[in-house]
Amino acid sequence: MSTTAQSHSDTEPAAGPDPHLPDLFEASPMAFWLEDYSALHVFFQELRAAGIQDLRPWLLQDRRRLADCARLMRVLRVNRQTLSLYEAASQEDLLAHLDQVFRDDMLDGFAEELNQLWLGLAGFHGLTVNYTLQGKRLDLSLKGVVLADAKQPWDRVLVTMEDVTELQTLRRRAQDSARDAREFFEQAPVSLWVEDFSAIKKLFDELRARGVTDFRTFLDVHEEFVDRCLQEIRVLDVNDYTLKMFKASSRAELLLRLGDVFHDETRDSFAEQLIDLWEGRLFHQKEVQNRTLQGDLLYIHLQLSVFQGCEQDWSQVLVSLTDITARKKAEAYLEYLGQHDVLTQLKNRSYFVDELGRLARKHTPLVSFIALDLNNLKRVNDESGHAAGDDLLRRFGEVLNKAIDRPGHAARVGGDEFMVLLPGLDKTAAHVVLDNIRSLVELNNQYYSGVALSVSAGLAVCHHHGKLEQAMKEADQAMYQDKLEYYQTHERRQPDWDGLAGSADEAIPGEAA
Repeated sequence: MSTTAQSHSDTEPAAGPDPHLPDLFEASPMAFWLEDYSALHVFFQELRAAGIQDLRPWLLQDRRRLADCARLMRVLRVNRQTLSLYEAASQEDLLAHLDQVFRDDMLDGFAEELNQLWLGLAGFHGLTVNYTLQGKRLDLSLKGVVLADAKQPWDRVLVTMEDVTELQTLRRRAQDSARDAREFFEQAPVSLWVEDFSAIKKLFDELRARGVTDFRTFLDVHEEFVDRCLQEIRVLDVNDYTLKMFKASSRAELLLRLGDVFHDETRDSFAEQLIDLWEGRLFHQKEVQNRTLQGDLLYIHLQLSVFQGCEQDWSQVLVSLTDITARKKAEAYLEYLGQHDVLTQLKNRSYFVDELGRLARKHTPLVSFIALDLNNLKRVNDESGHAAGDDLLRRFGEVLNKAIDRPGHAARVGGDEFMVLLPGLDKTAAHVVLDNIRSLVELNNQYYSGVALSVSAGLAVCHHHGKLEQAMKEADQAMYQDKLEYYQTHERRQPDWDGLAGSADEAIPGEAA
């Protein structure tokens, strides 16, 4: 979150937590910042229009440009852990003193973070230095993830921060003193491995002597080389925290069962580490996956550093592993909330808009739409209360989640309005899906007592990627006709069109993008 420098005084409070869920954002043990980068997105578009192709050198030509970019970012919300980390009394207190937090060497890594967004990545990561409101230095490992857009591109960016001050401080001391290094090794609150990569260094030297220059291509052709390098690593020592983290009873057991730790998930990330070493990056960091001896998956932040004095033979390499499993699960859950409707567990409107845009960009030639609307929901809400109405919505979510398989998607796009997206299905196949939905509605009514589910539906097929919006409107109109016939037949009255009038003419923004 080093990117949110200098003045975020133009802030606004975020919406409150969803009443159906615990506020995971607030309760998380990680420092979370929810930010709005939409103005930065607009600025990037202006730079591209002006002919800027390589952002990083352009930013570094004048460091004031970095500060200008920082001022385009707005903080929407921070959690309690963030306030504790920065020794702030409140969010207002923190935001009023951001100039004390983001200063000095903070901008050093900012250009790289901006460049990752410029290159089209879905976020950014890196190490940065901030300061608490009391002046204490913070070494931070940060990661930003662009969540599903609420209204504009990049208007919701989740930035997570992990305080690695202790680790970084101890690591710096270790480089100055062997005695301090040993103390650090034994007491560090992270998993530390001292390893011997000298055999890998010799293999690299042999390849260079044979004239190999494009190492990445070499690995693509000789995949077995990665496995050979893994076998050539000698583990010299691990600290006690490593045994605890990997659930090993002793160093001997851990070293004997390294094959259980480094599963298939490890291979690809290790290939990237080899490429870093080949290209001379003797310090690098990655997010990798390992497993405990009991088979539990661990998400890990890895840092690898060749010891000073061992740069020529790689005979001593320090690998530090920080368990970020809890953070990754929290991030995944927040990302889930950004794409799903909490009540029905279906995809939400934002995801539906993004998926339509993706299908249009891919020029998908055949897409079927099924528009669905619950009958009598307003009457149920008025007569039995909104809890009964919510129960109907929840039940229909169960039906659609059961009925729709990938690559299809079902989304709640309005209060009682749903849309099913079926790429690659023609009209006949789409009718089979609709018949299955109606059958599951009948089964649902047999299982649940109380108010029966009743659904109006309309179907349309799009045969050209440029006419997705038109097909969706046709499905909407067919659904409204079905609803009209339902009320005339079953209720002998006109449907209550409150909240529905004009809906068929409201295009979902971006579906034909």
